[in-house]
Formats: sequence, C-alpha cells, structure tokens
Amino acid sequence: MKTALVFGSTGLIGGHLISQLIKNDYYNKIKLFVRSEIVINEPKIEIIKTDFNDLENHIEDVKGDDCFFCIGTTKQNSPDKNDYQKVELDIPKKIAEIAKINSVNSFIFISSIYANPKSSGDYVKFKGLVEEELKKLNFSNLGILRPSFLMGDRKDNRAGEKIGVMIFRLLSPLLLGPLKKMRPINSEKVAKAMIKIANENLEKTIFESDEIVELTSS
Repeated sequence: MKTALVFGSTGLIGGHLISQLIKNDYYNKIKLFVRSEIVINEPKIEIIKTDFNDLENHIEDVKGDDCFFCIGTTKQNSPDKNDYQKVELDIPKKIAEIAKINSVNSFIFISSIYANPKSSGDYVKFKGLVEEELKKLNFSNLGILRPSFLMGDRKDNRAGEKIGVMIFRLLSPLLLGPLKKMRPINSEKVAKAMIKIANENLEKTIFESDEIVELTSS
C-alpha cells in the first residue's frame, strides 16, 4: 500500500485526482497539502495545513511514495510578478527538492503545452524551467504532463479560457499530426493519467496532451 502526496487538490485536475485516489486500491493514505483548512470525511485522507512561504517547516510531512503536483495560478489571481513566479516556479522546485531528499519515488507534474525554459512568456517559461529542474533531480519515476486547454467545471471563472476551449473544440477535427496535442482535453483524463504514470513502468517522461488521451484509452 502506498502514500500519495498531493499539492493542488482544490483545482480542476486536483479534484478529479483526489476522487480517483480515494477509489484506488494502491493507496491507503493521501496527504493533502493545503493553504486553508478543509474538511473531507474520508479515512484515507490526512489534511496538512501548509505554509508555502516556509516549506522547510514541512520537510517531515513531505514523505510518501508518489508526489502529485498540480498547483497553478493565473496572472489575474496573482497580478504581482513575484507572487506569480513563486507559485509557478519557486514552490514546485522547492517541493520537488524536498521530495527528493525524502526519497519519494515518483514525482508527477502538471506542466503546460509548449513549455519552454527559453520562452518570452512567463507561464510556459516557468513550466519549462521547472521541467528542467525535475530532470536534474533524477527521480526514480518522473512524469511531466503537458495538457492543452482543460475541459471541466472550474470553481473560478476564466472567460478567456472558456472561449479558447470552445474555439479549439470546433477546430479539433482539423488538428491532425503534430497539431493533435492542441485539442482540448478532459481534466478527468489528466488525473487518470497521473495515477497511471505513477504506477506503471512507461519508459517515458514527457506526455503531450494527445499522448495523455492515448494513455488513458489503453
């Protein structure tokens, strides 16, 4: 039986991830690292109220088998550039370093389509920089997922993203070959793929959006 460490449990992917981990027989304990207290009546779950400004205080908490990281933000929610960098770059790098110190076996990270450490855009640049750091840490099992536009019911309203999803859903039949990775993807499938990557020897590290769909279809 395994212990899952989950960062980003209240987001679109994270919500599906928790539901699936609860039902999964591989895991008998699920640690949720959250900023604010939440109540979940489920014996598998341990809630860890986390100070993300002082992660050193949580070194003893970040112990388990598989670490699932799906924390993310937007420029709208984090307009300050330093805060945005902290969420998208500094926090995932620090958590990964702690997980490695604690011999966590798997690190499964939600990145972004077109992640690139040399990009001029902060979002894909920071995702790319985190990817590079994760590779350097040499986890026994590393999974980097690069989903396209996510489909699902969000708690927050992202009008621009909704419009993007609608447009790309209409264009999906035309997105062939290398463009298949731009097709919108169901957030539930991304969560399913995270668990599958953590528990199978897949000989791959990076999964583009269309590859995530293929992975969950097999």
